[in-house]
Amino acid sequence: MIVSTIIHARYAPRPQLLSQTHFRTMMGAAAQTQTKRIAKEEGTIADVFTTLGPSTETTALPARFAQLKKDVLTDMGATHASIVQAWKQVLAALEGRTKEIVRLGGEVIPRVSFTDVERGLSDAQKDHIKQSGVVVVTGAVPKEEALRWKALVKEYIAANPVKANDIQVYELYNTKPQIAARTHPAILRTQQELLQLWHDPSNKHVGFSTPISYFDRLRIRTPGDRSFTVGPHIDGGSVERWEDPTFRRVFRRILEGGAGWRSHNPFDVSWRMDAKQDLYNAPGQCSVLRCWQGWTSLSTTGVGEGTLRVLPMVSLATAYIMLRPFFRPGPAGGEWELDLESTSFPGSVPGKTQELNEETHPHLRLGETMTSIPEIQPGDQVYWHCDTVHSVEKVHSGQKDSSVFYIPAVPLSVKNASYIRDQRVNFVHGLPAPDFPGGAGESTFTGRATARDITTSGGRQALGLEPLVSRGIENDELVNAANRVLFG
Repeated sequence: MIVSTIIHARYAPRPQLLSQTHFRTMMGAAAQTQTKRIAKEEGTIADVFTTLGPSTETTALPARFAQLKKDVLTDMGATHASIVQAWKQVLAALEGRTKEIVRLGGEVIPRVSFTDVERGLSDAQKDHIKQSGVVVVTGAVPKEEALRWKALVKEYIAANPVKANDIQVYELYNTKPQIAARTHPAILRTQQELLQLWHDPSNKHVGFSTPISYFDRLRIRTPGDRSFTVGPHIDGGSVERWEDPTFRRVFRRILEGGAGWRSHNPFDVSWRMDAKQDLYNAPGQCSVLRCWQGWTSLSTTGVGEGTLRVLPMVSLATAYIMLRPFFRPGPAGGEWELDLESTSFPGSVPGKTQELNEETHPHLRLGETMTSIPEIQPGDQVYWHCDTVHSVEKVHSGQKDSSVFYIPAVPLSVKNASYIRDQRVNFVHGLPAPDFPGGAGESTFTGRATARDITTSGGRQALGLEPLVSRGIENDELVNAANRVLFG
């Protein structure tokens, strides 16, 4: 049995068994749908990180990136004076906020219980989460259930030809425990609550009360590991933030210069939902509107035991990162000066994540401000805003594995529906999810998940296996459009 029976009574999955006819019809349609996406090359998580590759050296960007700087400022209506003014204001604000983060340590990271989620987060909790860009949610999944998931994953790995070479992050997407976690009613309820911290001013294009499932990997980091040393970074593209005309409009208030950065709202999806985050179509580049990245813990993991680290100031850090390419250190370490001539976009490599370090982004004081997630238990969830700088502790100094299922919070949109339609095809055939490194994946593995393992209507809807239903909050046109994408 995949799912433990020890679960919250209110959120206990109510099995809704499919008839043979319904099942054959549903799966026949899913299997016959032809994905329009070109499969990515085979690879691993290391492919999107310079710091995990064979060489950490980067080559200079092409000459067109010098012109890009000028084009961005022209597009945003910024002047030299206004962009310098913004830069100086952001640096001044960083002095105070970085000191505060260093002083508070782990206390700066919001922590709420699933009980808080059930009754609705308070305004104070929402404000704290929005300021930091990260949250720990405790108690949604019982500890015994999460530990059972991990045990079953290990059995699955042992029973199948998983390429094993000191693996810490597994390119597995279709295991039964992962499906059980992604469709767990309490996890979906948590995602629903967090997604509603975001907003769509049109109230037409994104359904935040309908989380859908974006398949991702799993991690089983072993004690003593020093190989999975992912440094500070932001996922969802690097140079795309400036290069894609739509993506850069997400940050338009920052890039217009002056005091506009203070009005930047990282929870507004107006431009983000159509942004092109994967211009270079590299394996592991996210192509959907993924509001919150996240994972669900399968172990007890404390500080120093190979856990996640975050920079808990999403809006201010974003302002600095977006302005950084336009400035360089002055002569002899003097005041920073405008740079519109070089091709430098520090930490940006096409086809990779946006990486940061103390040399490329010194004012963030990353050596001191990157904050480890305080101790979490099996079944706890951690979510961080898609613009939040995050990393992994360099060394796992604990005595037991540090394990998680990567499960983000992704809202309904027509673009996201088209992705889960194609993801559904891969799921049926046991292939990696479309955004991730391709290949045969788990297609020949025994014991992988099928649609029959999803026992709730809400879970099947999240995976695009059953038509979505308007809850009276969502826009009916959006739900109908998504269903047309999914089922024709």
